[in-house]
Amino acid sequence: MKTLKIGKRVIGDNHPIYFVADIGANHDGDLGRAKELIHLCAESGAEAVKFQNFKAHKIVSKEGFVHMKDQVSHQAKWKKSVFEVYKNASINEKWTRILKETSDKAGVEYFTSPYDFDSVDLVDPFVKMYKIGSGDITWLEIIKYIAKKGKPVFIATGASTLDDVKRAMKELKKYSSKIVLFQCNTNYTASLENFKYSNLNVLTEYRRLYPNVILGLSDHTPGHATVLGAVTLGARVIEKHFTDDNGREGPDHKFAMTPKTWKEMVERTRELEYALGDGIKRIEKNEKKTAIIQRRGLRATQDLPKGTILRKDYLEALRPIPPSGVEPYKIDKLLKKKLIKSLKKGDHITWKHITF
Repeated sequence: MKTLKIGKRVIGDNHPIYFVADIGANHDGDLGRAKELIHLCAESGAEAVKFQNFKAHKIVSKEGFVHMKDQVSHQAKWKKSVFEVYKNASINEKWTRILKETSDKAGVEYFTSPYDFDSVDLVDPFVKMYKIGSGDITWLEIIKYIAKKGKPVFIATGASTLDDVKRAMKELKKYSSKIVLFQCNTNYTASLENFKYSNLNVLTEYRRLYPNVILGLSDHTPGHATVLGAVTLGARVIEKHFTDDNGREGPDHKFAMTPKTWKEMVERTRELEYALGDGIKRIEKNEKKTAIIQRRGLRATQDLPKGTILRKDYLEALRPIPPSGVEPYKIDKLLKKKLIKSLKKGDHITWKHITF
């Protein structure tokens, strides 16, 4: 698998998982709060923070949602109209430079999901990569526009068919080879039932279809079970929403990670990275002593004087096996050989005890 370099970090196989904290709308319209969240993300182990840049009238149709009979899915619990929520969640253009500078001071990478062409141009001087949200996977114009900026592109594939993914990837690959392809489920209700819809094995299909593309998981389930599963299946980038309080009012707080749960996720993932290893089966460094005490070596069942012709009943397999011992599966190489050194009952036999 290829690698990507973002800032000083290399992303790919044999490199640590890259954690993206999606602050999203959890700034609640407050710049000071946005800056505080950036620092909390950094302290919790995130390596990048992501925001969303849009104007409400350029991402949702006010009339379209007004004429819907009911607000559905996670929006059903919103106390304000969809248009009002998006309007309140939009970021003031003047924030961009400040968010970038704050991120630099905190030691994390700043980037965003821009949801219109003007927003792409606005943030371009300040970002090293872009994120394309699941909802824009069928909008090939914005995919092309972002890809042509020449920076790494993270693309999420929630609520998508494989045909949707192939279409978007075909367009994206025309202009960029620096891609992170995310498996994603876009149910934001924080229901425990959502685990059964995470479908992490899609990552295996993505690896088959796009062997040179880095894989990721953009996840909205509580906790980090899906993260550990995705890493096991090859994901190298993990994106989760971040807040300091799941009880706050707002569209993204309920299902977001907190500083405590984020730290736990990172720690468990680092443990998993160690545990996965390189796939080469060997006696590991920390097993060398236990191999001696747990494995069996061939030992004399009785006193055997020099000149004895070895028979099977003269030998038995018992723990431990010293470094010079003979493994039980090699017993046939000893049988009918003459001892050139005597053995006492219980002594382990070595190759130096026999003549060939």
